[in-house]
Amino acid sequence: MSDNANQGIDEGLYSRQLYVLGVDAMKKMSASNVLIVGLKGLGCEIAKNIVLAGVKSVTLYDLEETQMADLSSQFFLREDDIGKPRAKVVAPRLAELNQYVPVSVLDKELTPDVVATYKCVVVTDVPLQKKLEISEAAHKNNVCFISTETRGLFGYTFNDFGSDFVVVDPTGEEALSGMVASIEQGPDAVVTCLDESRHGLEDGQYVTFSEIQGMTELNECEPRKVKVIGPYTFSIGDTSSLGEYVRGGLFKQVKMPVSLNFSSFKEALENPEFLYSDFAKFDRPAQLHVGFQALHAFSAAHDGRMPRPGNDEDAAEVLRLANEINDKWAQKTELDAELLKKLAYQATGDLSPMVAVFGGLVAQEVLKACTGKFSPINNFMYFDALECLPVDFEPSEKDLAPTGSRYDGQIAVFGRKFQEKLSNFREFLVGSGAIGCEMLKNWAMMGLASGPNGVIHVTDMDTIEKSNLNRQFLFRPADVGKLKSDTAAKAVTIMNPDIEGKIFTHQDRVGAETEEIYNDDFFESLDGVTNALDNVQAREYMDHRCVFYRKPLLESGTLGTKGNTQVVIPYLTESYSASRDPPEKSIPMCTLKHFPNAIEHTIEWARDLFSGLFTQPAENVNAYLSTPDYIDKTFAQSNESTKIETLDTIHKFLVTEKPLTFDDCIAWARRHFEELYNNSIQQLLFNFPKDSTTSSGQPFWSPPKRAPDAIAFDPSNELHVEFIVAAANLHAANYGLKGSTDRDHIRQAAAAVEIPKFVPKSGVKIQANENDNAEPDDSVDVGAAKVDELVTSLPDPATLAGVRLAPADFEKDDDTNFHIDFITAASNLRASNYDIALADRFRTKQIAGKIIPAIATTTSLVTGLVCLELYKLIDSGSGENKRKVDDYKNGFVNLALPFFGFSEPIAPVKTKFMDKEFSEWDSIDFDQDITLQELIDHFKKEYKLEISMLSSGVSMLYSTFLNKKKSDSRLPMKISDIIKTVTGKDIPSHIKWVILNLCCEDAEEEDVDVPDVRVKVRN
Repeated sequence: MSDNANQGIDEGLYSRQLYVLGVDAMKKMSASNVLIVGLKGLGCEIAKNIVLAGVKSVTLYDLEETQMADLSSQFFLREDDIGKPRAKVVAPRLAELNQYVPVSVLDKELTPDVVATYKCVVVTDVPLQKKLEISEAAHKNNVCFISTETRGLFGYTFNDFGSDFVVVDPTGEEALSGMVASIEQGPDAVVTCLDESRHGLEDGQYVTFSEIQGMTELNECEPRKVKVIGPYTFSIGDTSSLGEYVRGGLFKQVKMPVSLNFSSFKEALENPEFLYSDFAKFDRPAQLHVGFQALHAFSAAHDGRMPRPGNDEDAAEVLRLANEINDKWAQKTELDAELLKKLAYQATGDLSPMVAVFGGLVAQEVLKACTGKFSPINNFMYFDALECLPVDFEPSEKDLAPTGSRYDGQIAVFGRKFQEKLSNFREFLVGSGAIGCEMLKNWAMMGLASGPNGVIHVTDMDTIEKSNLNRQFLFRPADVGKLKSDTAAKAVTIMNPDIEGKIFTHQDRVGAETEEIYNDDFFESLDGVTNALDNVQAREYMDHRCVFYRKPLLESGTLGTKGNTQVVIPYLTESYSASRDPPEKSIPMCTLKHFPNAIEHTIEWARDLFSGLFTQPAENVNAYLSTPDYIDKTFAQSNESTKIETLDTIHKFLVTEKPLTFDDCIAWARRHFEELYNNSIQQLLFNFPKDSTTSSGQPFWSPPKRAPDAIAFDPSNELHVEFIVAAANLHAANYGLKGSTDRDHIRQAAAAVEIPKFVPKSGVKIQANENDNAEPDDSVDVGAAKVDELVTSLPDPATLAGVRLAPADFEKDDDTNFHIDFITAASNLRASNYDIALADRFRTKQIAGKIIPAIATTTSLVTGLVCLELYKLIDSGSGENKRKVDDYKNGFVNLALPFFGFSEPIAPVKTKFMDKEFSEWDSIDFDQDITLQELIDHFKKEYKLEISMLSSGVSMLYSTFLNKKKSDSRLPMKISDIIKTVTGKDIPSHIKWVILNLCCEDAEEEDVDVPDVRVKVRN
């Protein structure tokens, strides 16, 4: 890595994860060794996620041989591995995921002394007595211990991180900060913030201060505990003995370490505490706590086997054991016999989606144990997804009995009939990145589309990059540069050969331009769509297509430790596009140009500067040299100021500032340094001196405005030199000149550049506030004469045949191209102008590159939740037994806290049409191409409505208030012919249906809202 603070961490691999965990946590994690006990599906999923995350090493302990049943969820095992030791088969395949994480097998007895050598031990599918032995050794030696298991649609996890476990950052959120407007002097002083933004603090948090005038004792003070008074006010305790507040100041939240004490596993079994994963199931954790112990008691009494699927005798014994355990328990709970019966029925169940949910959750807990970052689960968390069972499910022992197939773990929960439905499902996966890879893995384990009529379509136009390998686990280093969709499909086909020939890969972006590929026939053949996309625009497009074709859509996304899922069901729920997040608050232009007060402002300014110096000018030059009649074509709608600015730039880059040597580039960079960080600041202070006041008599330079200072170039200042190095090399690259990183030479050459003394100009207008009129460009003499002068001065393109510049296409992940180096230096120099705390290259890269934090643990859990909803779609019932909206769940999780929130999807908004209600899912359909007259007659007869206007897309097809003769001439024409006449184009051959938008009036000439009309123009 180029940043000294991050030495030893491969930023190319861990780029997005670094923004979740931070460098300190990554270093702690890379020094932590982890032991995984039990290597069925859950143990494998946990191991996969922590290897991807980058722990120091992973040791696997599992002495059992692979069985066919393991293939239900263990994605590293193959049929020809049956009979081989699980751990030895898995270890080399797991090690392929991350070259930095050694994976070994423990093939000796797991003694307390062995347990003591690990930072964290995770125990999955082993008998309860063995868990107790391991947990006792871990607790005694202050080793973090995690116990977890899944049984069908049930699962739990438990943490014991010992006594005095320190959490250094409970939330992982960016520390809050803001500007101070006033601070009271008194025993319970209230701090008032500027009205522009809420402080966001909570009771019990801590803050410190800086830049306060008057009450200077608070500057860099010991953190003070906050009590929230209101959205813009909070108290900080006694300030009576401090000086009187005058003005200014910033507050910043201080993350205070929290010490936690954990109960041992044995103590917690007898006296548990629960983290609730679903408040709609408030009574279940205590029952499941008893139920899981009853399962282990049953297993201990039956030579290690679990209750048989659907076997009433075994279920009755589990219930009896549960009652015995409950009777001895100090915290007796009321047991639901039906719930425990389902638990017993599903005890041998092994579901890939549940494994994914707990594999992601527990892996994140392992990372917490290793790093002390984020809040761990303290004691037990239980989770179930019983609502996934088929509608009116009546399990029978025959239907649930094992068949000797790889799907027996799923059949034990849902039965063979359901498995047949699932195997013939037809699904479209849009995207095969992080979520897409996990989705395909889960589908392969489930056997989705493995039947004779099953199909999976997957599309992704991207190729694999190194940074993908950290969370897109189907890819290996040798796959870098290959197509994602093809590579992912091949990988999961190896996991489950049953889906070979069932996965069809595409490399086409979903959008209007590919509707010939993803056409009516394509969508009509599907049972559903799953999005695995990383941008809102594509999500909304797919949502519109699903609404049009009435297909269910499964939507999800992640942001660091946060994840969300949404279910979109035709007629039952609102669409994805029906509600959206508010847009991000933009930075006012006057703030960016003249009055930054935060590092985010200077970074965005520097990112714009990068484009303005190294991208746009070169593109303008190339357009001028290659476009005939460039002036007339380019500036047809432009004002004189825009023309002059563009032409002046072209003239500079082709004539006056064209470099011949790298030293010319150094001089160019030095002159820009002077203009950006000295001259422009002097001009600003000339317009608005530091002692200037507003019309109301207030100081002009009051928060949020910060008064700047000009910077004099200093060749001994490394930040100054970094700017020259990066700018000179980028300018040289525009012209194809060889660059240099010889800092001593660059330092000397820059210092030798003669810079004329700057004299501020009178009459220069600067926009002081967002609501003021935008300032004109006073750096050019606006007028037609100036345009003509510049045009005349430009060289004839014919004399420069073959000459082209190389625009800089911003690329954040190449550490050798100077892009992030320039933006970091440019931003920090501007921050220095305004006395804003600087940002390192790592932070600058995140903001400038708009990097979305991501980690494999969240991706795993979110895709598991999505696949649980897919179970519901596969058997959604029919008629009166069709699933209701409250059977489905939208989810929001934050693994840092951890927090789980589930809610039923929102029903679609409905509008009255005549005596019926309609929503966005409804339309009036005509299954054949009809004439305009037939359409008008239909609405008159059926709805007593007069069509006043008819359109399709942007084309007006008919109206009663425009050209009557033209409109009347279209009455006998088919709808398809009218569209062809109006647009001058044939309806593309792949389109079967066209959508018509109608404006109608009733007998009282009142407008009536009408659903969309769909007309089938070809079969």
